[in-house]
Amino acid sequence: MHAPPASSAPQPAPLLSTLANGLRLVAIPMPWRATVSLSVFVRTGSLHEQLPRLNGISHVVEHMAFKGTATRDCQRINLDAEALGADVNAHTDKDHTAFHIEGLPEDLPAFVDLLADIVLNPSFPEEELARELRVIEQEYNEYEEDPSALAFRLFDQACYGSRHPAGRPIIGTRANIRRFKRRDLLDYVGRQYSACNVVIGVAGPLDERRFEALRRQIEAQTGFGAMPAGTPNLIEQPAWQGGLKARRLAGSGQTQLVLGFAAPALPEGEARTLPHVLAAALLGEGMSSPLLDEIRERRGLAYNAGCAADIWPHGGQFVIDAATSPEQAVELLEAVHALLRRHADGADQEVALERARRQLRVRALRGLEQPSRRLEAAAQDLFTFSRLRDTQDWLRHLDAVTPAQVRAVFEAMQEQNRARPALALAGSVPAKARERAAALFGLGEQA
Repeated sequence: MHAPPASSAPQPAPLLSTLANGLRLVAIPMPWRATVSLSVFVRTGSLHEQLPRLNGISHVVEHMAFKGTATRDCQRINLDAEALGADVNAHTDKDHTAFHIEGLPEDLPAFVDLLADIVLNPSFPEEELARELRVIEQEYNEYEEDPSALAFRLFDQACYGSRHPAGRPIIGTRANIRRFKRRDLLDYVGRQYSACNVVIGVAGPLDERRFEALRRQIEAQTGFGAMPAGTPNLIEQPAWQGGLKARRLAGSGQTQLVLGFAAPALPEGEARTLPHVLAAALLGEGMSSPLLDEIRERRGLAYNAGCAADIWPHGGQFVIDAATSPEQAVELLEAVHALLRRHADGADQEVALERARRQLRVRALRGLEQPSRRLEAAAQDLFTFSRLRDTQDWLRHLDAVTPAQVRAVFEAMQEQNRARPALALAGSVPAKARERAAALFGLGEQA
């Protein structure tokens, strides 16, 4: 068996092809792998559900795609995959829906046929839809009863409001889940699933010859080559709003906090986004980071706390999250506020900055060894930039970020008239915590 390459060794170059209808194919050669991963990415997710009554439909379509086609029922889909020892799955995100299968390289042609049938020929049987909507409603109930999931849902609403799809949950609303009909799903797929909005990616032990055979199969022997070209599924950029949203959850013994600030969107490029990514790693990446060290190690306020810069095609969020007891909620808020202010002052950051830079470098290089991450990143690049970005270029941009640029990120967070934060509190939420949060971060509570 081939061994994985050393992280510094040259990686085989990705292979790209575009069909006549605009559908794009990408292959990530990984000759050391004993299995192959195939994914179909469709540029449609909750961000593309423009009308409130459609919120959640992308997620329902993803579920229902596995419930039957013109030639396979639900049981046959599962059996055809598992008879080959393959794992088949899917997920829905804000900006895309993806279908995956992984198994032996010699079964790749069968995987292509199976995913083509699932993605292109779903029949959405009425009886299956009724059952699956009940399953999705149970999934919805789990989100509603989880303080962390509820806080992040409230956080998105605080960031963008509920009028823009960016402020709505991927899973949708209970009322929508109950009312979706077969016709709704067929209409949505007919509008959103077109060739220019599809990327098919494969990662594993394949070369140019096998990639060309794959391209011929996809174009001539599946329905992908006959898909209408369509037009790109684009979204209107949401305006950042900010504000405080809080909701009590009966029976919860913790206060869940999610705090965030506006960050640049993915299309703005590395020079604009990487200072925020590096600032987030500086503040909260790893147990030695100021956030974990202060919140957990020195004060015992939380079991865990996190910080990340979530950079999307539609916008960016610099996010801090933690959970604590209701009695310590005010102290947690004050500690986070003090940490942000301290980093805006820029004191003693040189060692921590290099630690964060190295952590991001290792994470990026590890990502090169993970097929699912590489395929999703490739699809995201093709949808956003119509090209593949180079990891080494990204690392060079990371090395070029200066301490002054990172400090400017934290300075902007202190200027509330320039970047009004968004804050969500969920679970057991004391009135004193809401009041202190509003005072510290200059927020009024949203309805």
